[in-house]
Amino acid sequence: MNRQKPVDFRNSLNLANKVGVKILRRRLKLSDEQFRSVVHKSGSSISAIAKEAASLK
Repeated sequence: MNRQKPVDFRNSLNLANKVGVKILRRRLKLSDEQFRSVVHKSGSSISAIAKEAASLK
């Protein structure tokens, strides 16, 4: 049987992946609350998250 490979997109953040969230949050130098608000506003696109985080500073 052939199994389907999980599809991972390089330009979007999987919010269920705790390690990926932690790495991105630290790279952007945001607190947990700031990161949550940025993701809530911009969605799961990494470029949109980075753009929104830059506007906070």
